[in-house]
Amino acid sequence: MNDTRKFKTVASYSDPTMARITAAMLCENGIPASAFGYDSSYPSLGFARNIEVKVNEEDYDAAMELIAATEKSDNA
Repeated sequence: MNDTRKFKTVASYSDPTMARITAAMLCENGIPASAFGYDSSYPSLGFARNIEVKVNEEDYDAAMELIAATEKSDNA
């Protein structure tokens, strides 16, 4: 079976913990998500690259709305 799903980045972090928290929040709300870019052969250089949270292309809009709503409530 050829899987042709495309992924879109919904958030980018320099902190692996924040990336994992965002991916977990999306998953808990029914949007499959994963963090990419924090696994490295050189963990001490991890700060130099962004860690991207990605979702399936069809979930992009819902994910962005959920992230925006979460950020708004965090800033309230």
